[in-house]
Amino acid sequence: MQKNLCFSGAIWYHWVMRNAKEQTTSNEEMVTISRAEYENMQAQIQWLMEQLRLSRQKRFGASSEQTSEDAMEQLSLLFNEVEVYADQTAKEDDNSVAVAAHKRHRKHEYTLDELPENIPVEVVEHRLPAEELVCPKCGDTMTEIGKDVRRRLKLVPVKAVVVEDWYYTYACRSCERENTETAVVKADREPNFIPGSFATPEAVAHLAVQKFVMGSPLYRQEQELKRQGIPLSRQTVSNWLLWSAEHLLAPVYDQLHEELLKRDVLHADETTLQVLHEPGKTAQSNSYMWLYRTSGDTNQPIVLYEYQPGRGACHPKTFLDGFKGYLHTDGYSGYHCLPNEIIVAGCWAHARRKFDEAIKSLPKGKAKNSSAAQGLAYCNLLFKIEEGLAGLSPEQRYDQRLKQAKPVLDAMLAWVNTRAAAPKSTLGKALSYLKEQWPYLLNYLKDGRLELSNNRAERSIKPFVIDRKNFLFANTPSGAKSSAVIFSLIQTATENGLDPYRYLTWLLSSAGEMDLPQSQNARLLLPWNAPAVCKV
Repeated sequence: MQKNLCFSGAIWYHWVMRNAKEQTTSNEEMVTISRAEYENMQAQIQWLMEQLRLSRQKRFGASSEQTSEDAMEQLSLLFNEVEVYADQTAKEDDNSVAVAAHKRHRKHEYTLDELPENIPVEVVEHRLPAEELVCPKCGDTMTEIGKDVRRRLKLVPVKAVVVEDWYYTYACRSCERENTETAVVKADREPNFIPGSFATPEAVAHLAVQKFVMGSPLYRQEQELKRQGIPLSRQTVSNWLLWSAEHLLAPVYDQLHEELLKRDVLHADETTLQVLHEPGKTAQSNSYMWLYRTSGDTNQPIVLYEYQPGRGACHPKTFLDGFKGYLHTDGYSGYHCLPNEIIVAGCWAHARRKFDEAIKSLPKGKAKNSSAAQGLAYCNLLFKIEEGLAGLSPEQRYDQRLKQAKPVLDAMLAWVNTRAAAPKSTLGKALSYLKEQWPYLLNYLKDGRLELSNNRAERSIKPFVIDRKNFLFANTPSGAKSSAVIFSLIQTATENGLDPYRYLTWLLSSAGEMDLPQSQNARLLLPWNAPAVCKV
């Protein structure tokens, strides 16, 4: 889409310039147009050139949103308080010069001392044969007096182990000799982990981690297992994952959902997902994976994904039924239809990104004194203030935001009301976004636990986006729902400092031995109740 837009813009620009040149050289071909038509044409040209420059920057430029030094100079034009440049002024007034001491750094040596202690050690002894142990001086036999140890790291591909359960049968020989009824006793047979299957919790955990952590689709895992001589089809693996998610992991997911709704501050975001066999929809249409997670005010983080066929406002309303508190979101209007018990806090990172794109769409040399640079400078100052409040308690952060950030926000609102731009231009979109989202952007001042942006949710949804680039789509809605359940438990385990493979192995093994529909049992399997062996 961007490539076609750039191409169309370039054609339109060259066509206009060529016609303008022809009109100036030939009076006979000159065409008179109205001023309204001329201004409309100029606006279209300006918009197309903005899109062309922005598309080129997105394709060939750096993806970082770090502000350039020229744009940062706008701070001096907007604010004249001494405290804005307190650190810089102190450095300029200081006439002393600190010279770093010259130190000779020891050459870094790579060792294996930091590896876990439970990694097995394979010892390979290197001894001289008996005929070489003759002393070259006296001819006597030499004895061993020491050894040098060299440590190396060997990585072995995944190891397949066949587990055989031998259940013995016992009988009474005395009864057998006396021709009486012989008592026969058998060892209790444990049920299969998956009925009618040879799967184990370790196998399912490994396959799930390979797909949802390492981004390896099932067809790649099938190929890798086949190279090792293990004929395990992707259909079989898919059935294992679907059954485990539905019968063993879903109750734990539901328990995490209940725990999530008890929190006071949450984050939400959504991204697209293609589902091939969605009832009533074509294979090319988009479905959505919604993300809900806790904020930074808890030591028991929860990250949950929910699959839905659409992006309607009814989906977050249903999922968050019973929640009362603050919800960090982007500017999507669907979040603004939630009940009054949910206060939506806007994302300043999205507002800042709009002004950053407006700067990148401008010609070289015109960004320094532009309105886009001024808007970006306001946003940067808010993030700079927030960075200085990182170590404070929520109560202290609340007070300092009112003292430091509130005046900046008041000045920014007065500034944005004096600016105007074409609605379809990048600057016009940035100004419109800021005006429309202003009530929600201000809500972060209401509680010191709130954050300036929704970046926490974007960081949590990024692993799914990366995995989606590998497995591309889900085949059925049930597969998408199972993926959401597995991905939620993996990401929640990771946020709580657990190893996903070890946690899933423990969870699947324990879940098969208890009655999970009882909420008390599911609560015992939450990540913060996992044994120490599951921790990283």
